[in-house]
Amino acid sequence: MKRHLISAADLTRDDALLILDTAEEMARVADRPIKKLPTLRGRTVVNLFFEDSTRTRISFEAAAKRLSADVINFSAKGSSVSKGESLKDTALTLEAMGADAVVVRHHSSGAPHNLATSGWINASVVNAGDGTHEHPTQALLDAFTMRRHLSGTGRDLAGRRITIVGDILHSRVARSNVQLLATLGAGVTLVAPPTLLPIGVETWPCEVSYDLDAVLAKSDAVMMLRVQRERMNAAYFPTEREYARRYGLDGRRMAALPEHAIVMHPGPMNRGMEMTAEVADSPRCTAVEQVANGVSTRMAVLYLLLGGSEPALSTERPAPGTDPGPAARTEESK
Repeated sequence: MKRHLISAADLTRDDALLILDTAEEMARVADRPIKKLPTLRGRTVVNLFFEDSTRTRISFEAAAKRLSADVINFSAKGSSVSKGESLKDTALTLEAMGADAVVVRHHSSGAPHNLATSGWINASVVNAGDGTHEHPTQALLDAFTMRRHLSGTGRDLAGRRITIVGDILHSRVARSNVQLLATLGAGVTLVAPPTLLPIGVETWPCEVSYDLDAVLAKSDAVMMLRVQRERMNAAYFPTEREYARRYGLDGRRMAALPEHAIVMHPGPMNRGMEMTAEVADSPRCTAVEQVANGVSTRMAVLYLLLGGSEPALSTERPAPGTDPGPAARTEESK
């Protein structure tokens, strides 16, 4: 693992599989009476969020606490940032407090990269979403969910067909997923109206379609993206009803999917627009499962950035008289 996680494009296939395999080990912790490991005891993780967030912030907080790290939650609202403090001065403050990892969500694309390469802090930087650029841990948890349903533990996603539908233009989730899924060997098709596709999408490692019905029968997973009204400053489609008719997932379209196919959504969801309640509440929809998998995946990321290269959970008994290592000494065994 590199020192920072800024972009899904930074991950090699081996990097991605290491994170996904480690996340499988971390998921076992959730089944224990005491859901904690002492691995990051004494380390400080700062959640630095300049944008509103529920799932991602709480997920990172839960992940860090399950690894016994100290967690500081920083919200731009009500902080010195609202008084005009710069990102640099905020970073210098965190450095003075001894932060070991900084999880950054920012409204400006490139802010986490700037923080990681500026020399302002020595902490590891994790991109939790920057503008319309990337959201690598969301792509990792999505791949983790797909692998569990489609390929099995320890394997990549080679040969699988993934369809991503909706507001590609404003979606950092789509950008990170296209990069990571291509790295893991999956074939990706983007489906959206022409107005919601970014300039240069033809250079991405994926196919593009404007017809959702034409690709459903050959999809192993369909990921529906939220229409990000807060980022729209123009009319990108005639009406919400027209968008739902052309690009929404309803019961009829879900029935056209292969039996093994799953329906995904990174959340938050606009029910009735991206998918109907029938689809959202279907056993085939993994939206809630993705939230649970997000904690395990982010535990794996923090562990690998801050913890070390040894297995997250020991599966073998240590030799008599030897130390099993920090990752193997769970809270239960103390």
